[in-house]
Amino acid sequence: MDLSLTQRQSLLTKLSPQQIQVVRLLEIPGVELQRRINEELQENPALDEGKDPQAIREEDEQKRSEEFDGDEYGNASYANDESDADDYREASMGESYSSEASPADTTYNDSDYANPLDNPDFNYDDYVTDDETPDYKTRITNYSDPQDTMDNTFTGTPSLIEHLKSQVYLTKMTKPERHIAKFVVGNIDEDGYLRRTAEELEDDLAFRESLIVPHEQMLDIIEQIKQFDPAGVGAHDLKECLLIQLQQREPTIANQRAIQVLTEHFEAFSRRHFDRIRTRLGLTEEEMRDVISEIEHLNPTPGAEWAGTSYDNHGATIIPDFIVENRDGELVMQLLDGEIPDLHVNSDYQEMMKNYAGRKNQLTDAEKETVQFVKSKIDSAKWFIDAIKQRNETLTRTMMAIVEAQSDFFYEGDDSALKPMILQDIADKTGYDVSTISRVSNSKYVQTEFGIYPLKHFFSEGMQNIEGDEVSTREIKQALREIIDREDKSHPLNDDELVEAMKVAGYTIARRTVSKYRQQIGKSIARLRKQL
Repeated sequence: MDLSLTQRQSLLTKLSPQQIQVVRLLEIPGVELQRRINEELQENPALDEGKDPQAIREEDEQKRSEEFDGDEYGNASYANDESDADDYREASMGESYSSEASPADTTYNDSDYANPLDNPDFNYDDYVTDDETPDYKTRITNYSDPQDTMDNTFTGTPSLIEHLKSQVYLTKMTKPERHIAKFVVGNIDEDGYLRRTAEELEDDLAFRESLIVPHEQMLDIIEQIKQFDPAGVGAHDLKECLLIQLQQREPTIANQRAIQVLTEHFEAFSRRHFDRIRTRLGLTEEEMRDVISEIEHLNPTPGAEWAGTSYDNHGATIIPDFIVENRDGELVMQLLDGEIPDLHVNSDYQEMMKNYAGRKNQLTDAEKETVQFVKSKIDSAKWFIDAIKQRNETLTRTMMAIVEAQSDFFYEGDDSALKPMILQDIADKTGYDVSTISRVSNSKYVQTEFGIYPLKHFFSEGMQNIEGDEVSTREIKQALREIIDREDKSHPLNDDELVEAMKVAGYTIARRTVSKYRQQIGKSIARLRKQL
């Protein structure tokens, strides 16, 4: 083995703490942002909510000055002040922040956390600013009426997990067993299935909480959860889910035969080989139809009642992030931030820096450490406030581009009016990266006159129809769904026949595309759609 030293050049991208902060804040919806702000307020004593006391005092002085000027000169001076203030606000709101880079004055540097007094670029004045209108105010939108925000609040039903956890307390489990049961419930997916094995759950508890659960105890807790409402919840697979539901029903003859069919011939039943099953069990056609009816009335996804809605809120209170209104033929978009507080740097911390600045050459070592701590907290507060401002600016510009691109939909509310649009289209309009647009569209909702929609609803690929017009894949899928719903269920259309039917409807698409779209709209192959 030959050991040697080599040099290699490489280009790496490192994100500053503020850039990371912006990226994280960009992904979360408004309701989650409020929680994140509350956490930051608790963790950073240099960050305060509400209006800056210094700004309030200066505003009071300005008002008194305006009243004096108004008495002596009429209202001319006041009007000019208002005009100047409006110009200032417009200039502040018009500032553009790139989501790919942080402002120069907040760039992170390792030396910032060395002794700041030894840094020649360190300036106390940066931490004791007395601007009349601080540049770290978070308000950038005019839609902040608390009542309006409450009017646009929607409360969903309890989530599946919450519904199941509430039933844990109705059992005869001990307190430690309830803790384990709630952990198990937390692993149930949105369809109502517990895909993980007892062994995997035991390992997780041992690793995360150093809690050793006997295997038999875990199995017993899982079995109790399987008796919860809705019927079939907690099953490991579809077969078990259906059997649990049948076992909880009245034991009629059809019910018992259905249990036998699923237990002994599940694979054949899933492939709809009904004649083969009927022959093996010696059933008449009428008896087989009763068995099929018994099974088809079961719910293959017990958690569907809590998932898959247009809000996909999992029981959370839904507050739209945007509202788009048609005001006399003009679309108006507003960012909803009525519950997000004003933020500013704590004046006490600024006063501390001001005091230290007055005797910076006589500071003791302990006081220098205090300066370092105060500086880091003020920096963190400024970074966070800047991140909030940048988030709001990015959300506003992105949503405005979406409204402009899909204006027909916002006027009519018809999905067929949606134009083909991908993330790159909005990225080109706004100047942001595609990843930024993806983060903005994730978990965000917009209220329109026609309902509430996730931002992802407005993105779809496109293709041309027979007439050469560009249509969205959503329109094509809807046409395919309607054709399948209207077909003769005793002789369902296979994919080749669906291709011809789509061509008649005006859409020329390949067989493999039909197969892909059919799966995406939840339709099975022709043989599995066949009914007796």
